[in-house]
Amino acid sequence: MSSLALAARNSSTMLRRNLLHARRYPSLTLNLLLTPIMLLLLFVYVFGDTMSAGMGGGADRSAYIAYLAPGLLLMTIGSTTVGTAVSVSNDMTEGIVARFRTMPIHRGSVLTGHVVGSVLQSVASVVLVGAVAAAIGFRSTDATALEWLAAFGLLALFATALTWIAVGMGLVSPNAEAAGNNALPLIFLPLISSTFVPIDAMPGWFQPIAGYQPFTPAVETLRGLLLGTEIGHNGWLAPAWCLALCALGYFWSRSVFDGGRK
Repeated sequence: MSSLALAARNSSTMLRRNLLHARRYPSLTLNLLLTPIMLLLLFVYVFGDTMSAGMGGGADRSAYIAYLAPGLLLMTIGSTTVGTAVSVSNDMTEGIVARFRTMPIHRGSVLTGHVVGSVLQSVASVVLVGAVAAAIGFRSTDATALEWLAAFGLLALFATALTWIAVGMGLVSPNAEAAGNNALPLIFLPLISSTFVPIDAMPGWFQPIAGYQPFTPAVETLRGLLLGTEIGHNGWLAPAWCLALCALGYFWSRSVFDGGRK
């Protein structure tokens, strides 16, 4: 069997393993998924009127739902990938990876199975949160089929980027609890982006912090694709961030995994 065929076969096996784990132990995924859903409901129904008034221009609650939903979809991805860091750390500390190392399998398939499984879970979580947003009033305005396809591609690319970062965090963490803590920035970063309020409404000293981080360009690009707002330089900055994070996470993860740490 060629090296490529072996890698594909072993990666498929590892993917099935990780999906079975997610199905048998859904509590972690569900707990992480509840965070963006609860924030969506909280900011729409508790803070919606106040937040929409702060946006000016006669905006109402429905306008704030439209503003908020794209950012919450990306936050959903960040929440889901925390579970990936925990899962990878469990594999490393419970000895199963040491067992895999003694078997004639492609070394990279272990990580590939985690990444592909996490991306699939992220996409499913985004669909669920999107359905909740649509149920409470979110509507895309005049988005074409090409724009919807571009939005889905951005979400998938963003999920892949954050997943590789989460895998690296899981590999270097001494236990599952530390992995969950190390991955918390993937949930907190959307809170200091343009997800909830425009950057112009933030204090001047804080605007560069919110503007020059990966979530804000992705949020603004997704918002532009679905709502027709101006995308500007975010159109190339968002995929650039994704590709940079993918490369960083991949080489970091492979370096740690192939180095045999832990």
